[in-house]
Amino acid sequence: MKEVHKNLHLSLSTAAILVVGVTYGLHPNTFLPLFFDFSVESTDLNHVFRAMMGCYFALGIYWGYSVLFQKHWRSATYSVIFFMGGLAAGRLLSIIVDGIPSTAFTVGTVLEILFVVWGCYNLKVYAKE
Repeated sequence: MKEVHKNLHLSLSTAAILVVGVTYGLHPNTFLPLFFDFSVESTDLNHVFRAMMGCYFALGIYWGYSVLFQKHWRSATYSVIFFMGGLAAGRLLSIIVDGIPSTAFTVGTVLEILFVVWGCYNLKVYAKE
């Protein structure tokens, strides 16, 4: 049971980032207008969102890999903290500068902060392993 608790953070981070990656990059001109207030009409924007998908997939695969291969657990947890923390910091700055975003981005900000706090907690709890 301890392994389940220890790995849940990385497992949920993996699932979340893969879903977001697919949403951003699989068909950006179809999916993104459904969720956000903009359309993706240029080839360059498609490239940007597909590159983001590739980055998200790479991290998600690493996080999932680290659940299976525990020697990577600590490094993967740090990468979740820094990745989600970077996203959350950028979003918090945007909230200060630009105001409150849509519900989707607000929920994303809260989840990113929760993943950071949860990752820090796990590093403390499982420090002796």
